[in-house]
Amino acid sequence: MSEIPCEPNAALRAKIEAFAEELKTRAHELGGHGLSEEEFYNSGIFRGAIERVRGQFSASMQEKRDFLKFILNTLEDDGLIRAWRSAGGANRHDYAIDLPSGRVAVIELKGCLDGNNTTIFQRPPHAHEFVLWSVCTNPGADPRHNLWSGIHTRLGADIIERKEQVDGLVVWDMVCGTVGRPCPKLVLNPERLTTLGPYRLPPPCIYLFPNTIPSPRNNPKPQPHELRDLEFMSILADRFGAWRSEIYSAEFEVRYRGSDLERLTTILRDGKVQRVSGWTPIRRA
Repeated sequence: MSEIPCEPNAALRAKIEAFAEELKTRAHELGGHGLSEEEFYNSGIFRGAIERVRGQFSASMQEKRDFLKFILNTLEDDGLIRAWRSAGGANRHDYAIDLPSGRVAVIELKGCLDGNNTTIFQRPPHAHEFVLWSVCTNPGADPRHNLWSGIHTRLGADIIERKEQVDGLVVWDMVCGTVGRPCPKLVLNPERLTTLGPYRLPPPCIYLFPNTIPSPRNNPKPQPHELRDLEFMSILADRFGAWRSEIYSAEFEVRYRGSDLERLTTILRDGKVQRVSGWTPIRRA
């Protein structure tokens, strides 16, 4: 049982760690800085370069946006959605999608889910469906840690405390199914791979959230959406081959214990529990 099919790539992580150690001990041999080994490491050049590269990778969203735009263009070209548009930098959401029924789905693009950025979003008034989409381009990341951190530690607590409805989560990006992040869905069924332009993609991982906001007194354990409730999620699952038995649900149960507001998070797949938390207080800032 697992909250996501992916697991940490131990072999890749070992290679990353080995390369990092070699880089730390031999960095002074690179470039034309003209410094001795001792001068180089005392100068701050190495640490500054590492922080600069790290910041560039963290700050750049263009690769992630290009991926999502490609997916949305494909859905539009196939006639599965009517149109889509970028929301622009002034909004706390990224894309609005006009669905065949006339409903509007809104997407907020996120990274690996284990950072505070995960909770920076705002559901706009015109959204009939509000979905977060995780694009994690770090092959060395731990998908299970990130997913649980995103759903239980961050999103669940935020939905309950802020009373802001999030209908679901998509975890899917261009690294899925590559050597850096092998996809278990393709191990026994390699024909499930979808080739789209530069991307070779396994089916997406889809998570359905509660259909109302949990409240300890009058709505302590709302039911998660069914896939048929969310038009955009249904379109995505059908177009890219996500089986109904692979769709996840996240349940948030809440209660008061003394003065503490606590939540219990359960992730299910095909009706079977994959992971459940203990009762966890929501710590207000």
